[in-house]
Amino acid sequence: ALSPAERKKVVPRVVLFGGKAAPGYYMAKLVIRLINNVAKVINADPDVQDILTVLFVPDYSVSLGMVHLQPPPSNAFVEAELLIPASDISQHISTAGTEASGTSNMKFCLNGGLLLGTVDGANIEIADEVGEENVFFFGHLTPNGTLPTLSELPPEVFSAWISSAVQDLRHSHQYHPAPLQETSPALAVVFDVIAQGRFGDGQIYEPFLNTIRTGDYYLVSDDFDSYIEAQRLVDVAYQDKAAWVKKSITTTARMGKFSSDRAIMNYADEYWNIEPIKLE
Repeated sequence: ALSPAERKKVVPRVVLFGGKAAPGYYMAKLVIRLINNVAKVINADPDVQDILTVLFVPDYSVSLGMVHLQPPPSNAFVEAELLIPASDISQHISTAGTEASGTSNMKFCLNGGLLLGTVDGANIEIADEVGEENVFFFGHLTPNGTLPTLSELPPEVFSAWISSAVQDLRHSHQYHPAPLQETSPALAVVFDVIAQGRFGDGQIYEPFLNTIRTGDYYLVSDDFDSYIEAQRLVDVAYQDKAAWVKKSITTTARMGKFSSDRAIMNYADEYWNIEPIKLE
């Protein structure tokens, strides 16, 4: 249990997961099952009830209509459009080259949510517009003193460089594997807790856990420790309310490039080869 002093340092959070699994996507279904079982344990733990809540949003959609949160709070139905404007942090954590949320993170940032993510896809473009100081990057490939930064290279060149670096990491995992306890001791502890049955029958999750223990195509073990550190930086930043609000407003103000009007005009000019017609 956390001591009273430790609890004061924790920023209370509600963590929302949204996602879907295709009928035959067994691994994705395991991930969703694990999220829900972790949520059940956390939400029933009196030690963390006032500082952490985890919810999985089934049939997540940003279209019109309603979504049902599970387990249901007192007001069980929440309009989907309320989730994005209400979010302080948008987590988009795809490994470079595997982005599947290129417009979703734009929606969050347009509504004042700060971006926490990997150096991938639209995350790179967003950081280029809003400023890297307003983005929480993490991962083995996070720009730092030894790597080129976003401002030093055009986005398309930087993306190509990142993709090459990812391939090198995957090659290393395949031909020079290291035990998880060496690459990320913290993640190894998490896996042990899952395997021991803390969130239901641990054997059920072995196929999923083994994808990271052997191969780790998505480089989870490379990025996990950096992800935890990024979350610590989020907590520190959030406690300075004035600075956080400034980051939020700045992010929204600088997201004009990602308007649908500009995107359509860009496609019309560069891909469709059509010109606008003025209606009389």
